[in-house]
Amino acid sequence: MKLLQIKRKNIPFLATISVFFLIYLAGSLMYDNFFSLRVFVNLFIDNAFIGVLAVSMTFVIISGGIDLSVGSVVALVGVLSAKLMQDYGVHPMLAFALCLALGALIGSVMGALIHFFELPPFLVTLVGMFLARGLAFLISLNSIPIKHPFVDKIIDFGIPLGFRTWLPVIAIIFLVIVMVGIYLQQFTRFGRNTYAIGSSEQSAILMGLPIGRTKVLIYTFSGTMSALAGIVYSLYTCSGYPLACVGLELDVIAAVVIGGTLLTGGAGLVQGSLIGVLILGLIQTFITFQGTLSSWWTKIVIGVLLFCFILIQRYLSLAGNRES
Repeated sequence: MKLLQIKRKNIPFLATISVFFLIYLAGSLMYDNFFSLRVFVNLFIDNAFIGVLAVSMTFVIISGGIDLSVGSVVALVGVLSAKLMQDYGVHPMLAFALCLALGALIGSVMGALIHFFELPPFLVTLVGMFLARGLAFLISLNSIPIKHPFVDKIIDFGIPLGFRTWLPVIAIIFLVIVMVGIYLQQFTRFGRNTYAIGSSEQSAILMGLPIGRTKVLIYTFSGTMSALAGIVYSLYTCSGYPLACVGLELDVIAAVVIGGTLLTGGAGLVQGSLIGVLILGLIQTFITFQGTLSSWWTKIVIGVLLFCFILIQRYLSLAGNRES
């Protein structure tokens, strides 16, 4: 019975990997150069900021929560860092450090409100979304280009992979955060407590686990990663724009759910979220190679995939209830 349970928990993750390879195989058979190192590396480059967000969102959803503020925090950090560098002459490293601190502050405040005032995460993070977006527009109504020699050096840094392909710094940040997320999830008390809260908060309380501290840390981590994603996005676009990443939180949630994380909490893997992000990028790449389809087909395909994975989750939930 235990072996069956373990296999059932792995079904969403295995389904995610299968979908990824099926799309990749279809693209490779239909289009030349689809199965190339450059196309594969571009998946990490173009989706680096989404991937950073997906890692922290995995923890949030596993704990039974949600964070709708991530897209707005990305925009706020992009505009703030650009403003500090371009108008006030602040060194990029100091500007980025201040932005990370701001993201951590926003996340910790939301976590504290959710735990100590027992407010729904949906409403608290919705307020955070409007607040961060409003602050971004207060800083600037227009796009601010980022032009700084140090930023240029960061953007030009990369690891050569051969075949005229290199791994730039934003992709490196993405991969490092994925590894950090896997470590936190699998080998730390913080990761185990996150699973316990999502599985049954009442049971976690009876076990004497630090529920309040863990919840605050989860949202602080999410806020910090949102700020880091904002830095990555500003390096990717070389600008800060208050209207950037509208609706990004929905793409991130979709990637995490497609990656096998249960919306009800208590189950999920950072590795699955990584594959979920790559699937989103792969669908967009497939449509780009096709050439005649609108980019909106990306949303349609993601919607269909998301619906299928929700059905899988529902089936697993019902099967688990029947066994218990």
